[in-house]
Amino acid sequence: MGSEPWYRTARRWGQTNLVEIDPARYDGDWWREHWRRTRINGVIVNAGGIVSYYPTKFPLHHRAEALGERDLYGEIVAAAREEDLNVIARMDSNRVAEDFYRAHPDWICLDIEGKPYRQADKYVTCINSPYYSEYLPLIMEEIIERSRPDGFADNSWAGIPRKNICYCRYCEEKFFTWSGVDLPRRHDWGDENYRLWIRWNFQRRTDLWELNNRVTTKAGGRDCHWMGMISGDVLNNCNRFIDLPAILSRSPIVMLDHQRRNGVDGFEDNTEAGKRLHEVGGWDKLIPESTPQYQLGSPAFRLASMPVAEVRLWSSAAFAGGIQPWWHHIGSSHEDRRQYTTAEPIFTWHEANEDVLFNRRPEADVGVVWSQTNHDFHGRDHANDRTMNPYRGALRALDRAGIPHLPVHADDITKAAGRFRVLILPNLAAISDEQADAIRAFAAQGGSVIASSETSLYSQYGDKRPDFALADLFGLHSKGSSLGGQELANADIETSARHTYLRLSPELRAGVHGPKDETAPKASGERHPVLAGFEETDTLPFGGFLPVVAAESDVKVLATYIPDFPIYPPETSWMRKPHTDLPAITVREGANGSSFVCFVADLDRCFARDEQFEHGQLIANAVKWILADRAFLTLEGGHGFITATAYRQGERQIVHLNNRILTSRIPGRQADLLLIGPVTLRLRRKAASRAAPDVALRVSGLQPKVKIEGEELVIEISQVLDHEVIVVG
Repeated sequence: MGSEPWYRTARRWGQTNLVEIDPARYDGDWWREHWRRTRINGVIVNAGGIVSYYPTKFPLHHRAEALGERDLYGEIVAAAREEDLNVIARMDSNRVAEDFYRAHPDWICLDIEGKPYRQADKYVTCINSPYYSEYLPLIMEEIIERSRPDGFADNSWAGIPRKNICYCRYCEEKFFTWSGVDLPRRHDWGDENYRLWIRWNFQRRTDLWELNNRVTTKAGGRDCHWMGMISGDVLNNCNRFIDLPAILSRSPIVMLDHQRRNGVDGFEDNTEAGKRLHEVGGWDKLIPESTPQYQLGSPAFRLASMPVAEVRLWSSAAFAGGIQPWWHHIGSSHEDRRQYTTAEPIFTWHEANEDVLFNRRPEADVGVVWSQTNHDFHGRDHANDRTMNPYRGALRALDRAGIPHLPVHADDITKAAGRFRVLILPNLAAISDEQADAIRAFAAQGGSVIASSETSLYSQYGDKRPDFALADLFGLHSKGSSLGGQELANADIETSARHTYLRLSPELRAGVHGPKDETAPKASGERHPVLAGFEETDTLPFGGFLPVVAAESDVKVLATYIPDFPIYPPETSWMRKPHTDLPAITVREGANGSSFVCFVADLDRCFARDEQFEHGQLIANAVKWILADRAFLTLEGGHGFITATAYRQGERQIVHLNNRILTSRIPGRQADLLLIGPVTLRLRRKAASRAAPDVALRVSGLQPKVKIEGEELVIEISQVLDHEVIVVG
């Protein structure tokens, strides 16, 4: 690896996030020993921005409170060089103190009344002002001149978020030059000026990324890249105007600031983030992730130790998604010493298993399609309900069923043919004509497609079409109306607005144990495999959103909609209209072996929001029916709490199994690891052989039971604590 640049070889990182009193207490010898014990290849060191940790020549560049004339940043860099470590200069640049504001009030973001935007006692700087285009480049040049760092990161580089519109003169002038219209006066997605403002802001962040890289590579050499920091939360990137495909194509390494599970998603969110970023940015690109060793929950406790179980589960989820470890402490000294022992076993395991964690390619039968444009221009101010929950629900259904999957950006569908057997479009409502054509091309080559809700009903910028762009595939046509809603249901039992159901076809209850029902038709025929497991019921709970559609004659309607009826008092709770002809689940067979399943009823959104188990089972059923007996990997056991992520490395197969049990509903509070097992992994072999290949478990070190059954290699793993990595061949 010697001739390769640092951003391809530095695989483990450490960061002591300095606070202003650290110059008076930093124990350099102890931290150097910690670097060695945790086997890191690089350090992230606070340099400048809001606070300077070296004696800067710029009077408004605020020096740390306890710094004096000391160069703490320079001392840490020198120590790191002696340890043969790479160095990233960390900056935090999006706000300034009162004295800076008084000197340069025009560099500060302004609201519509001309008042400066503030965060606590700081003023928020505008990315369109000379603060970013002139002042910060001088700071970076000074840092390079003093210490020659390998690169730069910046904590809050993207500036003011979408919830605020800046009306400073630089924004007014630059937006008018770009668009030919004035800044929008309010947040209004129906206003074309506002939608142009959204697109302009994405472009401005990409322009800033390029500017900063021109500055650092000119002053520091071609490998001295400025890398900002990137959130793993797609909606956060939307709200910060970070165009992931544009930014990731411009960065040789991704400094991932995705530090914890949130109150909605579990540890699987970290695996998904790694896969999604790699799929867009490339699987050869390193993605180190800042992982707090302190409690970053709700509330956060910056100086308290994160429970070991939480860190282990988050880190092992990262490894499954191709993310590298980066420990992170706030401050250089803590009275809670527990946090100093958490990283070492994780990092030493990572070093010992580098051979199976890099230089590999993912494998999956299923691609789940997403796009920021859909979240922005269809999700708008309700993206979590409208667009994120359908995506989240589809992933959860696949995870619960043990079906490996990969995120696919909507612009990359052209590469999906031959790679995936199934594409899932979870309410991918806003798509371009080109993206719709790519989906058709995938289907024309034998690929199957599962869609939900309003998929393809809008253009990429949120304009409603007269009909679905993919009506020719699914045989469904919009009738222009809808029933139900997309947000959380009203918890008041007196409210029946979401007391809706699905009627399955054909109806079978007349042949099932239970009281006589004069309304039941004679049980006959068989149900479609998508409805497998529900033979003892003719109805299922729904409670979601239903676009009203008309189905063509060759479309099979597997379920229809039952409208709401009173829920309270219980004496009134009986179906007023037990039958409709409104399609809720449909299937259409293609001429070339492809299949098209549409969950017109938004079961993916419902599963994420309400956790109605039947909804997840129906989604998984659709995938299993399409894959039939040709899935390359299946999982048995684990009660739906073990997920699989698969890779191929030459002739070797590598499978990560991750334990997804949550024992705390609060992020940052998981204190326990619970064993799950046994779990059986079935891998379809590409070449028949009577001899079972070598199989190793890289975490537990135990010897699994291995046998061959037909075309499958069957591996039984007795237990999974936080994770297991299975290497075959």
